[in-house]
Amino acid sequence: MSVTMQERRIPSTDGIHELYTRVYTPDTEIIGIFHVVHGMTEHIGRYDGFLNAMAQKGYLTFAFDNLGHGNTAKDDNELGFIAHENGYKYMAEDVYAAAQIIKKEYGEEPPYYLMGHSMGSFIVRYAVQLHPELPDKLIIMGTGGPNPATTPGIAMINIIKAFKGEKAKSPFIQNMAFGAYNKGLEGPGDWLSKDPEVRRKYDADKFCNYFFSLSAYKDLLTLNKIVNLPVWFKSMPKELPILLVSGADDPVGDHGKGVKVVYDKLKAQSANVQLKLYRNCRHEILNDDSREEVIADIGKFLS
Repeated sequence: MSVTMQERRIPSTDGIHELYTRVYTPDTEIIGIFHVVHGMTEHIGRYDGFLNAMAQKGYLTFAFDNLGHGNTAKDDNELGFIAHENGYKYMAEDVYAAAQIIKKEYGEEPPYYLMGHSMGSFIVRYAVQLHPELPDKLIIMGTGGPNPATTPGIAMINIIKAFKGEKAKSPFIQNMAFGAYNKGLEGPGDWLSKDPEVRRKYDADKFCNYFFSLSAYKDLLTLNKIVNLPVWFKSMPKELPILLVSGADDPVGDHGKGVKVVYDKLKAQSANVQLKLYRNCRHEILNDDSREEVIADIGKFLS
């Protein structure tokens, strides 16, 4: 089966930017639309192999660079800056708006499946809260549970932002957010993947190697807070099939403990929830030795 990749631009709900988008179309009957939302300080180019692999299975797959990321940013100065206010809402509404455009173009018949990784997992979780009718199935990858540091973290960001400005980069906040992730490992980015080549490419990629702004960190923490409130779990449609996947050694999910908290709370609302933790794998399970197993598991869940 051959797959055609098309690059295009979709208007963002912020009314300012156009989302750099890639659409992968198989040369066969489309069995579903598969939408992927990437994580912080990365871009959809890193998902090319995965999106292609899913298109090979018969899915029309697509993804876009989030606001403040990749080719959606108008220049390098915008990398890591999402919006002056409510960037977290724009990112969630962009998911919904882009889905409506793609679904309209390719017909309403194919089922629509949504997946988010890392920060993208928080974005899609919030998007489904805002639009419960959106996905036919939901995949939550590399997510995290409740974090007691979220509320004081937001307060601290607001204080620093008042002095340094919303676009300022703070090594202190960066260390507060990720400093503990590499505990017991060697290099600063080792928590992402065991594969040194993956880490080398990440470090060399200008669309990955930058700091979030203070306002973007506030958006990230706000998303984490919103999607771990009791009201979020109650808002999830009881009939919606949900798959949670994560590395068992992923610090974002507290080495599986945080993901299990999310699973247990969802399970209390619905029986249609699955969880799989990949042993000896870190944050990016699509860039670890679990890759083929993850793709197979996602294919099985969707079909």
